[in-house]
Amino acid sequence: MSPAEEEKSLPLPERWPRASKFALSACAAAVAELVTFPLDLTKTRLQVQGEGGAGGQAVPPRGMLRTAAGIVQEEGLWSLWQGATPAIYRHIVYSGVRMVAYEHLRDSVLGRAEDESFPFWKAVVGGMSAGVIGQFFASPTDLVKVQMQMEGKRKLEGKPLRFRGVHHAFMKILSEGGIRGLWAGWVPNVQRAALVNMGDLTTYDSVKHFLLLNTPLVDNSVTHSVSSCCSGLVAAVLGTPADVVKTRIMNQPRDQQGRGLLYKSSMDCLIQTVRGEGFISLYKGFIPTWMRMAPWSLVFWLSYEQIRRICGVSSF
Repeated sequence: MSPAEEEKSLPLPERWPRASKFALSACAAAVAELVTFPLDLTKTRLQVQGEGGAGGQAVPPRGMLRTAAGIVQEEGLWSLWQGATPAIYRHIVYSGVRMVAYEHLRDSVLGRAEDESFPFWKAVVGGMSAGVIGQFFASPTDLVKVQMQMEGKRKLEGKPLRFRGVHHAFMKILSEGGIRGLWAGWVPNVQRAALVNMGDLTTYDSVKHFLLLNTPLVDNSVTHSVSSCCSGLVAAVLGTPADVVKTRIMNQPRDQQGRGLLYKSSMDCLIQTVRGEGFISLYKGFIPTWMRMAPWSLVFWLSYEQIRRICGVSSF
């Protein structure tokens, strides 16, 4: 058998390992996103409470449950999934790229040991780098997701809707701000992704292999569940402040040149938010963020590990 014939006879994951891992992680991320998306919408609404309040009518702040209940009562049940389509697009790109990038960095660049031990500092570098790469490519879809999540609120306030759908949102943002407009808010977006992935990828990988090397636990769903619960909590703690800044920058109105009218930069947004609303405002939406990240991590990692196993790909 010739080398070309031997290559064709190999299973798809062995012929196209990176493409296969990209597809598998994208499938797992899409499932996790659909299950937990209502909490993401609630988190986004909480994060913009209080901004721009000086020039308009003061709106009494709501907690997580009242915000979610208000969305259902005022906009309908299906509004909890408003913006889900670009969110799924985002995670197909984001999760696919970050997972492939992390494994490549871990196994080929940073050099994991033969016993699968991996120094924590290397895991931090790999996780943050993978998050930066993945989020940069996914930033346009994240921008559309955030802006579409706010359409229901604009309708209740009597403001005209900005978008008719995902495609229209992309085209309108592109026509108003050009290519650069699609990457509005990418700096805090990437900063958040670096922190979240340091919490998610780094924690999951480190906890999982610590348990495998130092406890009687084996590579099964129990180990995956414990590791994912730890990763969801750490990711929420590290990522919420940057997520608040990212959401506000992405949701702010812009002039004809695509420049923000409320904030000049992510640092300006951070300073204005802390000065106007206090440091604790950086953790607006923390509870729904954590409540979303915990089940998101659980669903994603369990799905991802099982899909890899079914498809004949080695455990993460």
